[in-house]
Amino acid sequence: MDKKLKIAEISVRTGLSASTVSRVLAGKANTSPAAREKVLACARELGVMEGMAAGRMLLNSLLVFAPQRAFDERSDIFYYRVIQSINKALASHEVRLRFCALEENDSDANLFLTRMHENDTQAAVLLGIDDTHIHDLAADVGKPCVLINCRDEKMRLPSIAPDHRLIGQFAANYLFEMGHRSVVNVLCLRRYTMELRLTGIKEAWQTHNLRFQSARDLILVSNFSAKETEALVGEWLDNLAGKTLPTALLVGSDFMAVGAMNALHSRGLRVPQDVSVMSIDGFNLAAIQDVPLTAVHVPRDELGTEAVHLLQQRLIRPNAPVGTLLLNGSLVVRDSVRRVRPGSRRTPVSREGLYDD
Repeated sequence: MDKKLKIAEISVRTGLSASTVSRVLAGKANTSPAAREKVLACARELGVMEGMAAGRMLLNSLLVFAPQRAFDERSDIFYYRVIQSINKALASHEVRLRFCALEENDSDANLFLTRMHENDTQAAVLLGIDDTHIHDLAADVGKPCVLINCRDEKMRLPSIAPDHRLIGQFAANYLFEMGHRSVVNVLCLRRYTMELRLTGIKEAWQTHNLRFQSARDLILVSNFSAKETEALVGEWLDNLAGKTLPTALLVGSDFMAVGAMNALHSRGLRVPQDVSVMSIDGFNLAAIQDVPLTAVHVPRDELGTEAVHLLQQRLIRPNAPVGTLLLNGSLVVRDSVRRVRPGSRRTPVSREGLYDD
């Protein structure tokens, strides 16, 4: 979008004077409600409102530190898309975006300081870096720095992240509201963010007066692999040995949901008729084995956009209070979760069709 407010174009489109358009966009009170609405509607259509909200970036170069896998879509699609959203948010500004790979933990402090002290580094973003020593160094360097999906335990740096605890609680509550009481969670706890989701899930159990028992209600997977999830869920199903199946699986990612569904289908179980499956992810695989996947979307693209806005505020108000912005997830209802009616747990599997072949 052109840096200048498109006052003349808005004036032509709305039939209002340029001075009226200017007053509306400046927030002046001496305009009629009808004129104000016409100008704002046209400004939104032209993308002017987004430009006004973003303001000007008071820098020309931004350095993003992230784990190496974040720069490869095949290795970590979530972080890769976050980086793409940062790039998109900076598209209307003359800001050079640069990158540096750092380990999540035990990061190379010398590399970090070298890159931070470069003349071209006017500000930085730390994406998924958990090393507390790096957080201390970032705060001490004194250049504007925003954390994404990680936290500064000493509360010196601003950060933005999904509200993992609330997302986990919300997802579990949805299954309970759909009538499910026997729910097994299939999660990868490789990072504290996943532990926060599990905390939220346990809170949902407590809210519904249910006792969470890890041995019964939790299957742990070491990574987000569909293959490993299929193997572990399959082994768990085989070990049930005729015991009652859960009515739902709450799975930690779409790829893990693929594995869980494969394990169910290979044992003649249908989704959602026999076992419902819900994911906490929902971006990568809308449909699995022709079953549209119900999921709670974890904010992803929004992280980069809001991080840029947060950085702008730090540039404008460097002495403003530092805090953490937690973004909510969003529920996408598809077909992989069915409502369980009281007294009816599931529809029996039928090996025969309704009609002759």
